[in-house]
Amino acid sequence: MNLSSRYDESVSFLSSIDDDWARLIELVGSCRHDPKAAREPYEALVRAIAYQQLTAKAGDAILGRLKALFEGRDFPHPEQLITADFDAMRACGFSASKIATIKAIAEGALTGVVPSRENAVIMDDETLIARMVTIKGVGRWTVEMLLMYSLERMDVLPVDDFGVREGYRALKSLAEQPKPRELRQLSQAWSPHRTVAAWYLWRMPRERGNVLT
Repeated sequence: MNLSSRYDESVSFLSSIDDDWARLIELVGSCRHDPKAAREPYEALVRAIAYQQLTAKAGDAILGRLKALFEGRDFPHPEQLITADFDAMRACGFSASKIATIKAIAEGALTGVVPSRENAVIMDDETLIARMVTIKGVGRWTVEMLLMYSLERMDVLPVDDFGVREGYRALKSLAEQPKPRELRQLSQAWSPHRTVAAWYLWRMPRERGNVLT
């Protein structure tokens, strides 16, 4: 099954919500959300931290330099990150706070706070979030990226994400972004297709008046 057909049901549902959603989906085209299901939760969390507040290009570069520190592996093991030299990780482009969080995630993978993929797939979203936000530096958004991109959960809307809230503001021509709590309530009407909704909101043209009207 190709990516676009995989999301046909979600796209059809969202298009039926109202004219704004229908126009956005027509403009953007088929959903190309591309989760990486083979990744372990540990790796997904480290990657999410690496990409926080960065462009995809910058995140790719930093991760590339990190992996180069551990030749012969597709991704460093938790033990390797725990003992990794601080200055070497700084040279990769990580901030001190990101290094601390990555090392805490690695520690969590060894202690069992970060479950294996085998265990994670049988845990519900809120249980996983509550468990992993106990790791210092890991917030709800980070775990939501894991849910969306590693565990392929289809009903996740990261309401704290600036791009999602700004996308909805532009979609509805609002004067300001909705608060996370407000957006969470509004998004109940999009369930169980909120992952695809987030994908489209991330791609919402910011100058709505010039594009969708």
